Amino acid sequence: MGCCSGRCVLIFICCLQLVTALERQIFDFLGYQWAPIMMNFLQIIVVILGLFGAIQYRPRYVVLYLLWMLLWAAWNVFVGCLYLDLGALSKDSHILTLTLSAHRSWWKDNGPGCKSEGLPSAGWQNQDNPELTTVLSCWLEYQYIEVLHCIVQIVLSLLGFMYACCSAKTSSMSLEETFDYMGDYRPYKGSSLLF
Repeated sequence: MGCCSGRCVLIFICCLQLVTALERQIFDFLGYQWAPIMMNFLQIIVVILGLFGAIQYRPRYVVLYLLWMLLWAAWNVFVGCLYLDLGALSKDSHILTLTLSAHRSWWKDNGPGCKSEGLPSAGWQNQDNPELTTVLSCWLEYQYIEVLHCIVQIVLSLLGFMYACCSAKTSSMSLEETFDYMGDYRPYKGSSLLF
């Protein structure tokens, strides 16, 4: 096995996906976005299974990972379209919070370069906090940060899908080579089978 084999690249992609999914999970928790929290949790579980399948030559886990990458890419396309207000989707809807809490991306107030000032509000009697915080300017609007997260996840999932296809094919072929048709299963030992 070479250092740049499809299996090694899949392991590297899985590690990148774990890091980016954990980062995204943290910021979705901070914004109380419950649908992305559940999807990120499933992503983390399936990526760990895919990583295990790639390391241990388990093609079933790699196939599960492969199928999940298609669903994960579709989810990220949906979320990206939601934040870009494409079609009937709106970033102001309560789809991502499952109507359980107020939807607010953490990046809306805490994005890179955002400067906020406290401005008194005329309607402060109706709110818990008499001072409203207004964001004056950001380097990058929050919806574009969320879309960039989606793009990174889509690219990683497509790369993971491609390398999972290669890894599932090679690991299933290596399992077929180790099977003795006389009814005995023997581990693969180099280039020849031991009888």
